[in-house]
Amino acid sequence: MDDTLDAIIVGGGMVGAAVAAALGQAGMAVALVEGGGPPEPVADDAPFDLRISSLNLASQRLLEAVGAWGFIPEARRCPFRHIEASDETKRRQVHFGAADLGLPDFGHFVENRVIRRALWQRLAELPGVATHCHAGPVAWLPGRHRTLLELDNGRLLAARLVVGADGAGSRVRELAGIATRDEDHGLRALIINVRTRLPQQDVSWQRFTPGGPQAMLPLPGHHASLVWYGSPAATAEREALDDEALRLAIERAFPERLGGLETVLGRASFPIRGRHAERYVRPRLALVGDAAHVINPLAGQGLNLGLQDAAELSERVVAAFRAGQDPGGQGLLAGYARARRPQTLAMIAAMTAFHRVFTGAGPLRQAGAAGLAVADHLGAAKRQVMRRALGL
Repeated sequence: MDDTLDAIIVGGGMVGAAVAAALGQAGMAVALVEGGGPPEPVADDAPFDLRISSLNLASQRLLEAVGAWGFIPEARRCPFRHIEASDETKRRQVHFGAADLGLPDFGHFVENRVIRRALWQRLAELPGVATHCHAGPVAWLPGRHRTLLELDNGRLLAARLVVGADGAGSRVRELAGIATRDEDHGLRALIINVRTRLPQQDVSWQRFTPGGPQAMLPLPGHHASLVWYGSPAATAEREALDDEALRLAIERAFPERLGGLETVLGRASFPIRGRHAERYVRPRLALVGDAAHVINPLAGQGLNLGLQDAAELSERVVAAFRAGQDPGGQGLLAGYARARRPQTLAMIAAMTAFHRVFTGAGPLRQAGAAGLAVADHLGAAKRQVMRRALGL
């Protein structure tokens, strides 16, 4: 068995890799355990992947701080400066503009694979980070001064801290005996990449209809990612259409502002479910990202919440390490949980209310639409909402 490490990060996705980069650049000895392989390079002119994330300013600043933002090519990211939400008639709507906060933009839409690739490129520059690919944990044994983690390749690692960043089905969370509260929202989202006749836009909009929300996420050039929510049955019917039939269905159902579509480039669907760990920490163990919480994706805040976890935990761990203190101490981890859990609960509550108001029927839905009209005239409140959404 190797000497005791400062930290073991299980999960080499975007959140886990961000934690590893933050700790590694502080000079800590880190092992990153990843069930798959390292991310493949993405050519600047490659077709856009279906998995797109909205990076808010706080997330972008974290990627800058850990040295990964510079590895994201400009050709693979799209800034957005406006956010709009409306009902199907557009008589009631709310608009947020980055200029209202004195900001050049709200953030960027970037493919998940591009973000992950950038983080792994940064990890390759950090001598203190060792990667263990095609491996996963099978046993976890916490101790007073260190914790042991056995991998399915027979390797035994020891560290003062284990971080579970291994997604919604977290094996680390399972080994630690942490239960979750799950919720099925009864909807399925169809993600559709399209080539548009309109050039790149700088606005991301969402429209609430009786059948479910519709959203447009801008991508570089004449491209966009559309999200079409609906019942599982309705979504299955749409997903089964051929490209031309789906293109026509989108043009009939989506707002005219989308403009004409040249072609459908790809599609995939997933169920809308929530999951929240009943606790974020155990002795010498912390959960981050989807291992700790999966929220309704209506506002695109899932990855941002995970990266805020990464920033909060990393800041505390690095500070302890530099002060010669225990980076996996009970007080440190309890402080992380106290800082992050209320923020996540607030976001879950907001997204749940948002979902129920705008997908409900009759008076509830009418009240929600009216609320949009009121909100659009409350300048100070709007600015506060946006600063919170941006992680500021």
